Amino acid sequence: MNTDPIADYLTRIRNAVMANHRVVEIPASKIKKEMTKILFEKGYILNYKFEEEKIPGTIKIALKYHPVTKVSAINKLERASSPGLRRYVGANDLPRVLNGLGVALMSTSQGLMTDKEARNLNIGGEVICYVS
Repeated sequence: MNTDPIADYLTRIRNAVMANHRVVEIPASKIKKEMTKILFEKGYILNYKFEEEKIPGTIKIALKYHPVTKVSAINKLERASSPGLRRYVGANDLPRVLNGLGVALMSTSQGLMTDKEARNLNIGGEVICYVS
């Protein structure tokens, strides 16, 4: 049993990037699917596929690398809030990752979104992780 599935998700992606894998397979959940969609929209991953044949289902993520230098699009993936210590921020205290070059994934009352979207909507929430 895994006590922190989001940390497991981030660690699997981080390990696959360090090993220069092209595809990583992760057990699925609703929040992991939303995180994957956001990573795809922001250009950190190449593609993704949700497979629902078996329970709980899996997410296959194609990682993105530079075609010439083979450097990953994901430099740093860091968990901000954990089950033992939740990190909540108000609308005025939203974090900026690499001065706006990276993103912070936030869980808000209006769903999972980036720090920039939360800033535009003027809402706070729980900081899930930082991606740069």
